[in-house]
This record gives sequence, C-alpha cells and structure tokens, in this order.
Amino acid sequence: MVVYLLEKSRLTYQQPLERCYHAFYNLMSDQVPDLKEKCLLTNDILDYWYVSQGKITVPSIDDKEDMMFANEAFDVLGFTETEKYDVFKNTACMMHMGNMTKDFVPVGKEEQAEIKDDSNALKVATLAGIDPEWMINYFCKPKLKVGTEWVSKGSTCSAAANSVAGIARAVYERTFRIVVEKCNETLIDPTMKKVQYIGVLDIAGFEIFDYNGFEQICINYVNEKLQQFFNQHMFTLEQEEYVKEGLDWANVDFGMDLQKCIDMFEKPMGL
Repeated sequence: MVVYLLEKSRLTYQQPLERCYHAFYNLMSDQVPDLKEKCLLTNDILDYWYVSQGKITVPSIDDKEDMMFANEAFDVLGFTETEKYDVFKNTACMMHMGNMTKDFVPVGKEEQAEIKDDSNALKVATLAGIDPEWMINYFCKPKLKVGTEWVSKGSTCSAAANSVAGIARAVYERTFRIVVEKCNETLIDPTMKKVQYIGVLDIAGFEIFDYNGFEQICINYVNEKLQQFFNQHMFTLEQEEYVKEGLDWANVDFGMDLQKCIDMFEKPMGL
C-alpha cells in the first residue's frame, strides 16, 4: 500500500454535516473493555471538541462493530499488543489535543499564551510519552532561529492553538503511515518478485462546501488532474483507436470536462 495524498484537515474542523474520521468514534464505542481507561477518555464524545464539531453518528455505521473488526484486524496483521495500543493512544491523544487548544489564556500586556489548567496537557503528554512542562513551553514560547542563535518568542493564544492543531495533524499522518508500513511488512513476502500490482484509486471531482480551506483546494486540484488523466487514457485515446481500426463504435460521453478548472490553477497568474 502506498499513501499519496492524505486528507488531514477534517481532524481539526468539520462542517455541520460532516463527521470526523471513524477511528475516533470507534474508540468511544466500548467494544474494547479497557481501552477508554488506558486512553484517559470519558464516556461522552461531546467532551472532545475536535471530533464533535459536526455529526457524531451515521445511521449506516455501527461503530462498535467497526471497532471489533479493527481490533481483530490489528491482531491478524501482526501488530503486537503494544503496537496496537500505541495506535489507539495516539488516536486518543489527538482528541485531548483538541481540548488543549481551549486551555490557552492571554497573560500580560502582550497577551502571551499560558496554560493555567494543565489537565488536558498532562493527558496529551502522558499518552505521547513526553514531558508535559517541555511540551507546554514549546507551544507557548516556541524557539526561532535568528541568525546563528535560537531565541524564544511568546505566542498568542490563537498561534499556540494553531501550533497544537498542526502537531495533531502531523501525529495523525504519522500514525496512519505507521499502520500502512506495518501492514506492508506483514502482507509483502520479500522473497517474491513484485510481478503484479493492484492499484485502488479513490477519485472524486471538485467538492464544494460552505467553507473550502487550502487543503480542500489542493485535494480538488489533484483529484481533478487524476480524473482528467483517467478520462484521457481510458476514454478519449481508447475511442480514437476504435475509430482508427474502423470498429462500429458510438462515442461515449464520459461526463463534464473540467479542464478549465485545471487551467485556472496552472495558467500564468492563475491560483
């Protein structure tokens, strides 16, 4: 399995009709008896801001059943008990990081960010296995390189919260890639030649939401480039071959051509 483009923005923001990634709701399903205790979670998904901004349930999805399948899949794919729970803890850690973004308070004339109630920060640090004081200090007073020296600069509350969000998205991607790498280790036999390849490509066209962030624009652009490549090679060029060979063939219309949207990104002075 290869990861080309991983959407991360939904981790920290969902629109009203969107749900965050299913893994978070699976954790809260009580399918694994000791999981909430080990991940320092409560019983209410609404306690976690990052994953409760949009929808929290989907009628067609049984989170408890999905968690049962996921838990079994980790075992089948060769994850050790420690590796499996590390993935669960990383997932829960992101939920606590969302609450941590609300804990920054402005202090002094320059309204520099500080954390007065460190309960959420302690949970994040415990699950991540890092020193809480060090972590809080780096979010509130990050180090910047000025010339050849490193200096600490006070952050505003919004800047500190954005830093936490950025790290949360980075943790999500790294955890995702760790799972993929472990699956590949289990599924690939290194003694066999790679003579066959099965590619599964999830393609969608332009999606339009009430709010469209930079990441959504990038996703739309990449998806549309892939769609155009697919259309060109599977429909346009293939049908031209049929015509050249004199086959009795009625050209198939493969849908809306959004090349103009791609040009809007790529042309000089474009987006």
